[in-house]
Amino acid sequence: MITGKTIFISPIDWGIGHATRCVSIIKNLEKNNNIIIGVTDLNSFFFEKYFPQHQKINLPSYTIIYSNYLPVWLKILMQAFKIKAVIKQETKVLAQIFKDYKFDIIISDNRFGLYNSNCENIFVTHQLNLKTPFFTSLANKINLKYIHRFNKVWVPDYEDENLRLSGQLSNSKNIKIPVEYIGPQSALSFANIIPAAQEKNDYLILLSGVEPQRTILENIFLEKFKTADKKIILVRGTKKKVKIENKNIKIIDFAFDEELKNLILNAETIICRSGYSTLMDLHLLNKKKLILIPTPGQTEQEYLADYWKEKFGVEVCTQHIVLAYNFKDVKNY
Repeated sequence: MITGKTIFISPIDWGIGHATRCVSIIKNLEKNNNIIIGVTDLNSFFFEKYFPQHQKINLPSYTIIYSNYLPVWLKILMQAFKIKAVIKQETKVLAQIFKDYKFDIIISDNRFGLYNSNCENIFVTHQLNLKTPFFTSLANKINLKYIHRFNKVWVPDYEDENLRLSGQLSNSKNIKIPVEYIGPQSALSFANIIPAAQEKNDYLILLSGVEPQRTILENIFLEKFKTADKKIILVRGTKKKVKIENKNIKIIDFAFDEELKNLILNAETIICRSGYSTLMDLHLLNKKKLILIPTPGQTEQEYLADYWKEKFGVEVCTQHIVLAYNFKDVKNY
């Protein structure tokens, strides 16, 4: 147990998923430690909502640009030099911050440059063994090079391989620093269940991830369900304006805490991306009737979708066939 320490924690800002899984880590540490949170313009609103009482310090944003057409892995590869520059920048920025705060522990959720040699450095990730379409050995060599700059790794998954939610992604055989499996982490583990009877819905669609693929999938769903007679709730993950033709579709821009937990519990079927943070939320709530739609070209999500289909029997639908997919035939496993 960590007590009496000043802890600086910050997640990468590629989507909000890394921030959500930091919630439970922070809540487990804040009772006995001084917590300072590193934020960017992309996730500061989230941490201000959950932790208004904790000090926040701005860090460089990765601001990765994605494409309507090119696969995610290719767009990231094309921005490799930019990412490397941000990693170097965050190390320099952290060195300046450290002079003022003298952290005892730094916890970095997938921010490769967030470490300082004057304190203990913990790296949080479920991706110890990358899955890439090309150059897998090189990608893992670079991944391990950055991870080994830290003192230890926390993996938000089960140590027992038979229970693993992330499959081979969290295989630690090549990691040369201490690895601790801290179990699945979810912000919803601290949210209350509303005891009053809730309205049941046929489908809960959880949109997440970065643009433009979030909007592309949203438009596909609105076309797919424009005449549906099912009760559908769409949690959009944005405040951008949208036109809804079907009165059976209820729109929610953002849902957190008790609201999101109760929406999930009262939905017959969940339709969502196969992002790992979302999967941990659904695992925590024991939701088993799932349709996973991985972001095209995002190899981690594609692997997780296939793994959950084989391991847990969920349904998987690729984005390009959503319009032709028969959602009525979804089976409960």
